[in-house]
Amino acid sequence: MFDNLEIRLSAMDPVFAVIEITGLVFLLLLVSETAWDVFSGYRKSLRETGANIFISIVNTILERLAFGAVFVVAIFAAETLAVASIPLSWWSWLLAVLAADLTYYWMHRCEHRVRLLWTYHSVHHSSPEFNFSTALRLAWIEALFTWIFFVPMVVAGFDPAQVIATLAIVIAYQSWIHTEKVGKLGFLETVLNTPSNHRVHHGRNPVYLDKNYGGILIIWDKMFGTYEAETEKVQFGITEPVRSSNPFIINFRETALLAKDVLGPGPLNSRFARIFMPPGWRKETGTKKPGKPQGQPPTHSRSK
Repeated sequence: MFDNLEIRLSAMDPVFAVIEITGLVFLLLLVSETAWDVFSGYRKSLRETGANIFISIVNTILERLAFGAVFVVAIFAAETLAVASIPLSWWSWLLAVLAADLTYYWMHRCEHRVRLLWTYHSVHHSSPEFNFSTALRLAWIEALFTWIFFVPMVVAGFDPAQVIATLAIVIAYQSWIHTEKVGKLGFLETVLNTPSNHRVHHGRNPVYLDKNYGGILIIWDKMFGTYEAETEKVQFGITEPVRSSNPFIINFRETALLAKDVLGPGPLNSRFARIFMPPGWRKETGTKKPGKPQGQPPTHSRSK
């Protein structure tokens, strides 16, 4: 299973090479956008941008040292459970990208609807700004969880290396959609996840909460009833702002809040349920905290 792991991953080098080139282009766009915002006065402070870059650097180090290995090993280990073997071909690549994108949709949706997963995913949503650097704001522990959702692709017969490569494609695509500089793109809005569609996803406006989970395609949201078009000015961030640009607070604030709720007073079953129920859930009031009128956003926004 692991004997030819390096060889099989090396076969994906052309895909990763294109992603690396895309990454370089994205970095140029990021620098250009940041410079424009600073000189135009649109971005009053670089604290959020600096936090995003610092978080990204730590993420890169962790993935290269350990967390990336956990993801790769887990995906390849799942091959022992495969019920079929899908050959590497042009049609399987198309199918794999579609499968990875659909899997990403459901993973993303779970990250908003299960509070344990929201503790790390909230990192990506916590910035009150929305620009290219926001795409870099990913939780340090995310790789320890995401592999779980992609095991079914391997069990279905997709090559583990292909699964890793297609997930990288889905994630790389989303780099360019973190911006306010691009308006609506006509017909593409109905098919693809665009900057406009993704702005909605990052909004804390009540109408935008829990909408537009798609990675590359927005059609999944339309199929499963989670689509919302951008119709009003987006207020970015989460409903209870972090109010800090400290990368450590950004990464672990929600985890601390969950621990406080679970270890605090109240019936054990209710406190334990908070781990798996949506953010803001309380047994006593359904999905809202006491004192929150129906129709108001929950305490923790569930708005990558």
